[in-house]
Amino acid sequence: MDRGSWFYCLGALAASLAVCAAGFSFAAMPRDALEAAKRPASAETLPDIDLGSGFGKVSVVELVGYYIENPPAPAGAAGGAVPAAKRFGGC
Repeated sequence: MDRGSWFYCLGALAASLAVCAAGFSFAAMPRDALEAAKRPASAETLPDIDLGSGFGKVSVVELVGYYIENPPAPAGAAGGAVPAAKRFGGC
């Protein structure tokens, strides 16, 4: 490989790293939003959720209570057979 090719490859690599470093500041979340996302929120502080289709808005506490009282049925518990797992060929 001649000297010009080395300079081109190194220059292209340096330019791409510079573009990535400059673009990261625009793509990254703000630090305060990142810190807020790391802290868990209690269910009472969350806003109501609009379920639509005539159900209206429901609080998160009511949704969790309903889920605890009425857990989803396991697969195949409704009298039907459990569907066979799909198998994919491979190495």
